[in-house]
Amino acid sequence: MAPSARTPGEAAQTLVLLLPARRHFAGQAVSPAIARALGRAVTVRAEAGELAQLRRTFQPLPAGHWPSAVLIEALERPEQDLQPFLWLRADPVWLRPDLGTARLMAWANLGLAAEEADALAAPLRPLFGEFGHALVLRGPEAWVLQCPPETRLPGFPHPLAALGDDAFPHLPQGPEARRWRSLLGEAQMLLHQHPVNAERQRRGLPPANSLWFWGGGRLPDRVEGPAGRVATADPELAAYARAAGAEVGTGIDATRPGLIDLRAERRWAAVEALVALGRSALGQGALARLVLDFADGEVLHLMRSQRWHVWKPPYPGFPA
Repeated sequence: MAPSARTPGEAAQTLVLLLPARRHFAGQAVSPAIARALGRAVTVRAEAGELAQLRRTFQPLPAGHWPSAVLIEALERPEQDLQPFLWLRADPVWLRPDLGTARLMAWANLGLAAEEADALAAPLRPLFGEFGHALVLRGPEAWVLQCPPETRLPGFPHPLAALGDDAFPHLPQGPEARRWRSLLGEAQMLLHQHPVNAERQRRGLPPANSLWFWGGGRLPDRVEGPAGRVATADPELAAYARAAGAEVGTGIDATRPGLIDLRAERRWAAVEALVALGRSALGQGALARLVLDFADGEVLHLMRSQRWHVWKPPYPGFPA
């Protein structure tokens, strides 16, 4: 068995801390006790990025798709209202022109007011309605399309995979994608001409000048994920956790199995306090494993037996 592999029983006694990239803690001190513990941990190199973190934490089955739109809807709707439709997120975003291309500069943080979102969506509803797609606003920047069950969806990339990049290489390809690229072009024209965006630009605010399709699909058969309690304010993570059967909330308890979403945390002292509580739970047998999953792909696995690994050097910390 590989050092980081977990038995089913151990998986049910694991606490995962989802953390930002280590650079966000640059120059912050690691206490000697925690440095010794982290230095003795099993270190695994994994794929970098927040999306990669989510995908190694949750596995929707059948594999091969990431149906975030329908799972987020399932937080608010009963299952009978979701079947048999396909669901697709169509969130407003800001694309900034850049030397003949356009970069995805903002998603989920445009600061749209509810009345702005309603006005922007109004001309888009008949556009999508011609193809049987109902545009629903779950929030000012959380838009979703309810699609007929026979709809063929191409693969749409997650916005986290494209933020800051040239948007065009991330557009779907192939015959099934043509209609969606055409719809996107028409939506962009309507948004570009919209008075809400003209007013936002006059005030120095980024325009919501495009949509980003992502997370399409039907309800999966099941979702596998961490056992125990999941603490997060992220609707996407909460949706997968709920589908996996976890207890979901925002309260943090580092002495119980589950997952704590700390990707927005920038104070190492706050993280270290939770690591200390988790280590105490390891010593008492309440946890079998404590995992620190950094968004840059470094994953540390702490186990009780590592206290005997006294020959290993302390964790080097976070250089400035």
